[in-house]
Amino acid sequence: MPSRLLPIRAPFLTKPTALRFAKHMASNTGKKLIQIDVSSDTVCPWCFVGKKNLEKAMEQTMDKFDFEVRWHPFFLNPDAPKEGVKKSDFYKTKFGPVQFERATARMREMFRGLGFEYDMSGLTGNTMDSHRLITLAGHQGYDKQNALVDELFVSYFCQGKYIGDRQVLMDAARKVGIEGAEELLLDPSKGVDEVKEELNKYSSGISGVPHFVINGKYQLSGGQPPNIFMRAFETAAKDAAE
Repeated sequence: MPSRLLPIRAPFLTKPTALRFAKHMASNTGKKLIQIDVSSDTVCPWCFVGKKNLEKAMEQTMDKFDFEVRWHPFFLNPDAPKEGVKKSDFYKTKFGPVQFERATARMREMFRGLGFEYDMSGLTGNTMDSHRLITLAGHQGYDKQNALVDELFVSYFCQGKYIGDRQVLMDAARKVGIEGAEELLLDPSKGVDEVKEELNKYSSGISGVPHFVINGKYQLSGGQPPNIFMRAFETAAKDAAE
């Protein structure tokens, strides 16, 4: 995983968004505001690792910065079946038995280091419904959206729940207070166009996740350790002050 902090020129830094980034407005606390756009898929374990490391970095720098984290869709397996398939079988077929065992052992080690148990039981499959729900949550506040992403990650990676199960999604939405989740999930077409727009706007130019864009200018990829994120915050804040 690369640890270089790379400046980017991205098409989504136009119109009102570019103006916000150009101003780099300070929050009402007087701290510098760090805005983080995350492209992620809800079946990507490195996205869970990256999220937890990002949160550690935010906790360690909250005396200097305020944060706004926004989640955007990415599809690792866009043609994955809606009905779901056994998680272990899917990854054994994709990577081969030996690589599957190595990758699973590595992820178990990574998760335990974060205080979680990596669970390979249950199903995997299409993630469109989870992205529809995450996009809906974003309209109700990025804190709610972030909490929902956490609930979905824990359900899928640590509890063996299927990310495409409507009840699992509604339970997660209810737990963090997302309104309109049931109405959204009962209509399979509702919110799909917005997910596709988000995908095109934020994730069309990348090949893997997690992918982080900080203050619209600096990008990081992979489950980076907290110190790399902290370095990125400092660089972005310094750039804003110039």
